[in-house]
Amino acid sequence: MSTIPGRDGRALLVIDVQNEVVDQTYDRDRVVSTIAGLVDGARDAGMPVVWVQHQDDYLVPESEGWQIVPALNPAEGEPRIRKQYRSSFEETDLEETLAALNAGTLVLCGAESNHCVRYTMHAALERGYDVLLVEDAHTAWDGSFDGVRVDGQAIIEEQNKSARQHRLPGRGSDTVTAAELLADLRR
Repeated sequence: MSTIPGRDGRALLVIDVQNEVVDQTYDRDRVVSTIAGLVDGARDAGMPVVWVQHQDDYLVPESEGWQIVPALNPAEGEPRIRKQYRSSFEETDLEETLAALNAGTLVLCGAESNHCVRYTMHAALERGYDVLLVEDAHTAWDGSFDGVRVDGQAIIEEQNKSARQHRLPGRGSDTVTAAELLADLRR
């Protein structure tokens, strides 16, 4: 149980599933489809969905690259967090949003596994949240970057391994598959 008193709810955080962010990521279409299923399942179960969007000099707010991918449709009233750092908590109102939603456990999905998903997971743990990483619903760059081959699948596998049963005093992280989470939400 999280170390945040009185917060027994969960929230699904959809991190940076934006056109330009996921454009060249590993298994993009399958991951986006999986996230769409998670969003539908969370909504059906009454679990809040929080959308996170990165912005910087390259991801200019309201530009086409900054937009959430067309396969995902934030519903009216669902919180949207704009961030400028890898952590979704840094200089944002995410903490206040989660408090208003009574969320003590965060269910993470999105992009990129080794950047914003990882930093958000660690920031959440440091703040007292429990974290569930949906192991088949996050992705990473796959290709060459500055002359170095980047293996998206290996990054995803490493992040999943890192998240499994990570413990801190009174809280921790683990992984769950999308199918396991959806079955749990239907109960």
